[in-house]
Amino acid sequence: MLRISRRVLVAGAPLAVLGVADESFAQDVVKIGAVYPLSGNSASAGNYSKMAMEVGADVINNGNAELAKILPLAKGGGVPGLKGAKIELIFADNQGTPAAGQNQTLRLISEEKVAAIIGAYQSGITVTASAMAERYGIPFVTPESVASNLTERGFKWFFRVTPVAIDFAKAYSMFLKEQKAAGRKVDSVALVHENTEYGNSVSSVIAEVFAKDGLNITQKISYSANSTDVQPQVLQLKEKNPDVAIFISYTSDAILYTKTMKELNWKPAIMIADDAGFNDPSFVKTMSSLVEGLISRSAFAVGKPGTVPYIFNELFKKKADVDLDDVSARALEGFLVLADAINRAGSTEPAKIQAALKATNLPADQMVTGYDGVKFDDKGQNVLASSLITQMRGGQYVAIWPKARATADVILPYKGW
Repeated sequence: MLRISRRVLVAGAPLAVLGVADESFAQDVVKIGAVYPLSGNSASAGNYSKMAMEVGADVINNGNAELAKILPLAKGGGVPGLKGAKIELIFADNQGTPAAGQNQTLRLISEEKVAAIIGAYQSGITVTASAMAERYGIPFVTPESVASNLTERGFKWFFRVTPVAIDFAKAYSMFLKEQKAAGRKVDSVALVHENTEYGNSVSSVIAEVFAKDGLNITQKISYSANSTDVQPQVLQLKEKNPDVAIFISYTSDAILYTKTMKELNWKPAIMIADDAGFNDPSFVKTMSSLVEGLISRSAFAVGKPGTVPYIFNELFKKKADVDLDDVSARALEGFLVLADAINRAGSTEPAKIQAALKATNLPADQMVTGYDGVKFDDKGQNVLASSLITQMRGGQYVAIWPKARATADVILPYKGW
């Protein structure tokens, strides 16, 4: 296949004028790079996200009759805007470190020649990985990284599909104020967070929102991500005994805190988890009996039969033997948003994909997640993203807030084990 760099062409001259067809139309494959933690302490989340995106690619490449009634790309036969080119996902293991994430992104760009990149789960890794993509002018979509600074860097090639920390903080605040109005104590709040980009950013935003809303944060406990001992932190919590404890933790930390709290026999009246590790299927499978009544945020609920989330969940269960969780559902959503943009671009040229992402305007009924749709602002943030609050009941999370989207009433105090 003839490859001609657009950089050597006359500025502004269309390829057709020069007698050369855009190379994207001759391609059999569209390469999309995916930078995720496939090893290390967040490997479970990374691998479930990998499987979710593979399900999405299979639907586009091979079709699904039920989804085709709602999703134009689910008819099968590849990407219609690229004359049926198949999507090839190329996964790179970021190993849970910013340096590896950066290096793997460079490899995907320079060696694999991917058209765009998706990733990278942890915000601290998305910072470095997206900076590398920005440097080389490659579209980078994050489905799940929520650190507030990611869209404040003036990047032109960065797009975030997920709701962000300010959305979660406002939801927690409104939920807690409703509990106070119902007669429950929320006079003291503890914030417990891991100390990477994710934990530091989200805890800071929650603190700001709560201060404005008159909710009293009496403890802020920061700990090293992937700690092997959190007994000192739990003893601090036990001593102060706050009414509400909010945990911002990845999977291994979430498991460790759960076990340590049981060992030291301490639990708050209201315990909130900021998604992440507490929603990981591996955590739910092994720890759910010890966190009955845990509150968490989510962008995903299975929904009714025949809906996009329900059908994708059934497909995912066949592959992974578990339901989609919040993180894997958001990864799938991000992949579908990127695939839609590539289809509308009709090209694998990065600038055309970037333009298509900017023009994205997807409706709510096409969402895997519970978003109101996808539409990006000038900073690359999805302004239609939204989240709901769930509670652990008998080994699974059920939606309890807002009332319009709830499938069950909240039960408090937190039971735990």
